[in-house]
Amino acid sequence: MSSFVPTVLSSVSSDVFNREIDRMFDDALRVFGASGQTWAPASNAWEDGNGFTVEVALPGWEPKDIALEIQNQVLTVKGEHRDAPAVEGAYHLREIAAGRFVRLFRLPTFVDHDRASAVHKNGLLTITFPKREEAKPKRIMIEG
Repeated sequence: MSSFVPTVLSSVSSDVFNREIDRMFDDALRVFGASGQTWAPASNAWEDGNGFTVEVALPGWEPKDIALEIQNQVLTVKGEHRDAPAVEGAYHLREIAAGRFVRLFRLPTFVDHDRASAVHKNGLLTITFPKREEAKPKRIMIEG
């Protein structure tokens, strides 16, 4: 049981570290020319046996308003969404974001950038990076 605790703590501290790195990237972008960024869409990122996946919640967005770029093991998801048409009356609540955003995700070294795919469906942008074949676990048969 004692070997389980360091693994959990390591995983938790790794998640905290990754969130802090993402926050620092986002802050740097605001300082160095990404003015007008007022929000960041909710996101998920995970690894499984087949690869690495990033999900970004962008309800109401059109794929033409979103751009994806990869450079130096960093995925950049950015977009600009025009504000919704004015409504008659006054808003009592307005939480659906509009404007510009930039999100950065550090990619693992084992992913194959050339085989990446992206799908925008039901307000969720899903970007999938398969593992390179040499990074996948291999089973070695024992002869005898």
